[in-house]
Amino acid sequence: MADHAFAPPRVITEPRAARLALTTVVIALTAVLLLAPLAVVFAEALRDGAGAALTALVQPEARSAITLTVTVAAIAIPLNAVVGFAAAWAIAKFDFRGKALLISLIDLPFSVSPVVAGLALVLLYGSHGLFGAWLQAHEIRIVFAVPGILLATLFITFPFIARELIPVMSEQGRAEEEAALTLGASGWHMVRTVTLPNVRWALLYGVLLCNARAMGEFGAVAVVSGKIRGQTTTMPIMIEMLYNEYLSTAAFSMAALLAALALLTLALKSLLEWRHADLLAATRRH
Repeated sequence: MADHAFAPPRVITEPRAARLALTTVVIALTAVLLLAPLAVVFAEALRDGAGAALTALVQPEARSAITLTVTVAAIAIPLNAVVGFAAAWAIAKFDFRGKALLISLIDLPFSVSPVVAGLALVLLYGSHGLFGAWLQAHEIRIVFAVPGILLATLFITFPFIARELIPVMSEQGRAEEEAALTLGASGWHMVRTVTLPNVRWALLYGVLLCNARAMGEFGAVAVVSGKIRGQTTTMPIMIEMLYNEYLSTAAFSMAALLAALALLTLALKSLLEWRHADLLAATRRH
């Protein structure tokens, strides 16, 4: 009886054939669903040569779409970083009435269709919307202009940074911040020297995800932009317009550039996970 009581637990392992079959299926699905579409995009972009692809990307309308996409992302990401950090701080560090509601509101863009979000912005800020008359009286354009595109992008990308920070801040608790305040640190000094260093990898991880989503957003932006060439066309919208006009080389060249930017974001994310694996594991990023 004693031998059985202290016997080590049996390790259950699946047959080698099952592991091989499962791995093969996963690799095949990855190749078909992810790698093949990307390969086709780059192949179509280079079908007429790299020169033709570059020529398509330097056209005025293409340059305008690229500039607008990068500009909107450059504005949306810092704003989301500040608001996401504040929301995560409030949720993780304090108990207050309505906390569950705030968490639900942060998750709202995950459950609402981007097209519905864009339509809601039109109903609020369009010429016949709730604030339309006031905006027109003050000559402020939101819908069919860059501010509308920015608002749509902010709405869609809002949860990414907050959702990366909340679990990390919750795990770390309030002990270090309280100790810093006890030692005489000001609020800003505490945030800069204690809180931000503790969450920097989660924050950077969220920024990368937010950037990828901001540059690739189509649905909400398509509704509020009006698709005005050279003014309110972002890269995803420009790709659709070029493809519908049977300008395949230009469309796939823009798509390849957008995919390359997304792959660059993925590469940066992977580099972070590789270079700082221990720190990321400590904050449960894996």
